[in-house]
Amino acid sequence: MTQSIPQPGRYTMRDTNAVARDAARIITRHLRAHPDTVLVKNVERDPFYQRIDVDLVWRIRVPPIGIRNIRIEIKADRLDTTGNFFFETWSNREQGTPGCFLYTEAEYLYYYFMETGKLYVLPTATVRPWFVQHLNEFIERDTTTTINGGNGHYTTVGRLVPISRVLGEVDGVEIWPLKPPKAG
Repeated sequence: MTQSIPQPGRYTMRDTNAVARDAARIITRHLRAHPDTVLVKNVERDPFYQRIDVDLVWRIRVPPIGIRNIRIEIKADRLDTTGNFFFETWSNREQGTPGCFLYTEAEYLYYYFMETGKLYVLPTATVRPWFVQHLNEFIERDTTTTINGGNGHYTTVGRLVPISRVLGEVDGVEIWPLKPPKAG
């Protein structure tokens, strides 16, 4: 499947959903291959998990504790060319919906770059307070997503956060190399 690259900062809902779906599939496959995995459940369509902005629940054996459920929010970007994360501050500016990064109840934000297959595992408990403390140091950008066959749109607002700063200043961040999707 080839995917056309839309103009920077302008996407269709179809493009956005395709990237999110592909990222969830790739990450789920990776987690299922982990030897201590009991279950990986995609909960994106579950109303309870939608309210707390969680995409996956990963049930894993953690000796000697037993079984642990880890809530994960996935953020996927097509390209890995700027050296930045895009942390949402407004998911839908027109509706006044806060960005997932600010309200997710996930223990981890999995930030996945489709082009390179690089997954950053960000512990929400440490990265969110750090981000809020430094919010005004980061450049604000927005993207527009067309909906209803081009008859409407919404604007997502966020901050460009240098990956190098997150890696250097936030404890517990991991990088997992995953296999990127095949082009073409």
